[in-house]
Amino acid sequence: MKKGFVITIDGPAGAGKSTVAKALSHRLSYIYLDTGALYRVVAYKMIQVGISRENREQLEDLCPHIKINLKYLGGRMRVMVDDEDVTDKLRTEEIGLIASKVSAIPLVREILLQVQRESGKNGGIIAEGRDTGTVIFPHADVKFFMDATVEERVERRYRELLERGDRIDYQEIKRDLIRRDRQDRERKIAPLIPSADAVIIDTTRMSVTDVLETMISVIKSRQ
Repeated sequence: MKKGFVITIDGPAGAGKSTVAKALSHRLSYIYLDTGALYRVVAYKMIQVGISRENREQLEDLCPHIKINLKYLGGRMRVMVDDEDVTDKLRTEEIGLIASKVSAIPLVREILLQVQRESGKNGGIIAEGRDTGTVIFPHADVKFFMDATVEERVERRYRELLERGDRIDYQEIKRDLIRRDRQDRERKIAPLIPSADAVIIDTTRMSVTDVLETMISVIKSRQ
């Protein structure tokens, strides 16, 4: 039996990657790998033990001792850290900003790269993040890069937080998103850029269904 494709979806915060990646994994019965969640794990542990994002020495001491396991239930990824399921604790704005910062540190990337590649070794996976098509799976079968205007991405994030019951200032979300964009695009290691062979999709005026159908069409053309 031919193993499934390795499909990557990259792009900035708020482009709709997670929503589409989950829908695509369900449509294809593929595993969904949220690579950004692994960097959020590091940020979560830093907060838990009281390490500042500027304290690189303590962070590098901490990283080798973080035990990360990925479990898949119905194709959905659950992140286990030291036997604790932290999946639902990783989506705060604070953790997102710290994760963006630590993702530029070589040791952090080296440790997490092994976990990520192990998940995709048998194919049949949708990997979503910032550098899945450029660094993690450079030989992926199909690569996508999703983007949208800053205004659209801020609005999506704002609605998402409101639906979760969080109360946060719109302008604060915009400032944080622009700062994350800058950190992700300007870092020296694995910056946020489209792979040369990626299909770029501007999702600004597209529904989830529109994006999904566009991707399915591309995937079918590669089979």
